[in-house]
Amino acid sequence: MARIRISARKALHEWKLYLFVVPSLLMIATFSYFPALSAVYHSFFDWGGGEYKQFLGLGNYRRLFSDPVLWGAFGTIGILIIANIFKMIPSIAIAVLVHRLKSDRWQYWYRVLLVIPMIVPGLVTLFIWKFFFDPTSGLLNAFLDATHLKSVLIELDREVLHWNVFAEGIPIPWLGDPKLIVPSLILWGFPWIGAVGVLIYLAGLQSIGTEVYEAAEIDGASSLDKFWYVELPLILTQVRINLVLLVIGTLQGFGLQFLLLGNSGGAGQAGMVPGLWMFNKAFIAGEFGYACAIGMLLFVFILVLTYFNNKYVRVDK
Repeated sequence: MARIRISARKALHEWKLYLFVVPSLLMIATFSYFPALSAVYHSFFDWGGGEYKQFLGLGNYRRLFSDPVLWGAFGTIGILIIANIFKMIPSIAIAVLVHRLKSDRWQYWYRVLLVIPMIVPGLVTLFIWKFFFDPTSGLLNAFLDATHLKSVLIELDREVLHWNVFAEGIPIPWLGDPKLIVPSLILWGFPWIGAVGVLIYLAGLQSIGTEVYEAAEIDGASSLDKFWYVELPLILTQVRINLVLLVIGTLQGFGLQFLLLGNSGGAGQAGMVPGLWMFNKAFIAGEFGYACAIGMLLFVFILVLTYFNNKYVRVDK
């Protein structure tokens, strides 16, 4: 694609047009760049959020390496990132199934059904799931009792897991036992069909020409062959975009843990994640300077992961 070059003389001549960009630039600078630069600055101070602050140099950063809760939180977030990568599979599968529908009308209505849940506020969804996990009146325990799947969990616990958390006649404390908190966070959102992800994959699938499918059919490709050798390779760009957004969102997010488990991260801090620990240090302990240092560490982690993704996760079509 040829680049459009604008001479310096023409740019200066049309300088009035750039005034329309100034309000947007001011908003971005005020609400995005200024808070970020302020966090970098205050990460070098013992700062409680007020006017008083004491310069510590690298003191907050040295403290990061001796914070066991923080590194335990990174371990938890690592497990959640791996689990969330596998959670991408149902969205890809649904997108392929909807794309293969021959009726445009049915494709439209399935898209509508995918978009409708997006109307429901995320906060409401989280509280519904908190009710599902309730040990006494939650639907999850009621479902396990009605289907006798609880006995399967008891046997699995006795023979394989050795957690001693499942027993007959005792409600399962999904959010109350340290051993069950991370599995509960992974179970959240089942069947893990993300509306945005499905729509992104559908956009990629619709860009595949009919001649590609016709060539595959001539070669005798089965439905599974079409997925592995045609559809999946041609939507890897969309998969890569979703992967980047997923990793960034998982590392930054803590709303799920906060609403389901509270600011302590649940029993034994088993559900603590870096974002929630940063929130604790800032708004509960009043250590805003240290919280800024945690934020800078998160920034470095996200930057490094994004770099490796862009460098090594190649999409060759």
